Amino acid sequence: MNIQEQINAYIDSQAEAKRSDMQALHGIILKLMPGCQLWFLNGKNSEDKVVSNPNIGYGLQTIQYADGTTKAFYQIGMSANTTGISVYILGIKDKAYLIETYGKTIGKASVSGYCIKFKKLKDINLNVLEAAIQYGQKASLQE
Repeated sequence: MNIQEQINAYIDSQAEAKRSDMQALHGIILKLMPGCQLWFLNGKNSEDKVVSNPNIGYGLQTIQYADGTTKAFYQIGMSANTTGISVYILGIKDKAYLIETYGKTIGKASVSGYCIKFKKLKDINLNVLEAAIQYGQKASLQE
């Protein structure tokens, strides 16, 4: 199964309300990041143990670790969680930026240094989420 098929299967495996929101959000992210590299991580480690929720990734950045090694990874991620959907905005050095810039205006969402978590798309301001995604896409390439 290729990455797009894995993404479709993952989205299709969700309950209806979450599935519809994830399909809509997938389309929004693809519109914001046309032609981006797609990723699918099944949430399992090398021993095939579940260590996280499966997630869909968009874009490409290079992460440099303190020991000098680098790793290719996605810029924006999306995952279903037990109560809704998480959007990961990776590569932003200032961990207060998302909270300070988008936390008060995004609506009913929990905002951390790299994650925006919400129950349903209708609970949040999509324009604010799109702005956060666009900022994250640019910031991860510049920092």
